[in-house]
Amino acid sequence: MKEIAKEIKAIFDHFYEAPLEVWENFVQYGEVVEKQKNEVVKSHNERACDFYFILEGSGGILLYSNNNYICIDLCYEGDFFVDYISFLTYRPTELEVVCFEKCKLFRISRKNFVELAKTEYGRIISQTAAEALFIHKQTQQIEILTKTAEQRYAEILANQPYILQRTPNRYIASYLGITPESLSRIRKKIR
Repeated sequence: MKEIAKEIKAIFDHFYEAPLEVWENFVQYGEVVEKQKNEVVKSHNERACDFYFILEGSGGILLYSNNNYICIDLCYEGDFFVDYISFLTYRPTELEVVCFEKCKLFRISRKNFVELAKTEYGRIISQTAAEALFIHKQTQQIEILTKTAEQRYAEILANQPYILQRTPNRYIASYLGITPESLSRIRKKIR
């Protein structure tokens, strides 16, 4: 688990720098699990019982609406991977959490997360995670409202070029709020 603590520390350091011992204690509250490609980690209309952090792999947070899935977030190494609303409220939501590739995840149960939050460092880590998720969502909403799908796609290519090989096109298009056909036109135009 020491290696996992080092991995999580390296990712968290730009949010909150804590000694390795803090992260070694942190990982004692969870476990590493592997999930298969297309495996559903949390189904819509279910409660989120676990908090995940992606160590390897990719996935998405999907909204089930009108018998269809809309991708509201793309997640990769170093990202939180959770229906955070359901996790906090312990109520079912219409969100589904799905692995796009085989994944290696660090999982903390809701019970252990609550216990962790009672410790000094645990409170800081929990708060830091909540703040990071909030900032990510606010930034995403601003981009959706102020940029075109083509601009957002160009930014994805510039910042995360590996997304194209690791994420099904239908989810990239859905994430951008366009059809797969429109995504195809944008891809041809940008090449």
